[in-house]
Amino acid sequence: MTAVLLAIDTATEQCSVALKVGDKLYQRAAITPREHSQRVLGFVDEVLAEAGVTLGDVEGIVCGYGPGSFTGVRIGVAICQGLAFSHTLPVYPVSTLAALAQQAVRLHGAQSVLSAIDARMNEVYLAAYTMQGEKLLETVAPQMAPLAAVSEQPWWQTLTASGNDAELSQQQAIQVTGAGTGWQAYGEALNPNQQVHVFDDVTLPLAVDMLTLAQDVQPVAAEQLEPLYVRNEVTWQKLPGRS
Repeated sequence: MTAVLLAIDTATEQCSVALKVGDKLYQRAAITPREHSQRVLGFVDEVLAEAGVTLGDVEGIVCGYGPGSFTGVRIGVAICQGLAFSHTLPVYPVSTLAALAQQAVRLHGAQSVLSAIDARMNEVYLAAYTMQGEKLLETVAPQMAPLAAVSEQPWWQTLTASGNDAELSQQQAIQVTGAGTGWQAYGEALNPNQQVHVFDDVTLPLAVDMLTLAQDVQPVAAEQLEPLYVRNEVTWQKLPGRS
């Protein structure tokens, strides 16, 4: 993993930028749902200046590539592509849902996290993650989910079992925790029996957590970066040369 990484996320209401220089972190974040395109590059300049480095010192771009707001995802991916393309930098794509789970791990030591982002239209973007050692592993892939009790989903048992033993008693089972705006918007439908402990202070992803996750992500070239929309009907204008 490179020593100087710049992370950018504009996929949700929150515009977030973080810079890692060695073991030091610099970050900016603000909830500006209609001003991401105006704010994000200013945040980049601020963290670079605070760290005393330039964009030429950056060795990789970490991109929050969705899912989330279509406009927000497009802005973030386009900015990351532009910076990476102009400086021939590798890009580390990180899911916003994974970043939410990592935030829950960082703040609360969570072991099993069900991330849910409000997708409007009575749906959520949803994925599940479990800590294994010091790594966050995806146990349920990002998907568009209708409003229904998560405990009735076929993958629920994989979240509540600890380790590889699916026969654990209820007392031994890992507590499933919830992170993201989907729980605030649709908690009654998703969690009617209160089987998920929701973290009210983990609602929107932060770029600083994407820096942590990037350690286990395979980088891609700028022209290979594509948004994670989840909704299949959405198309993306690729950079020249992409088929």
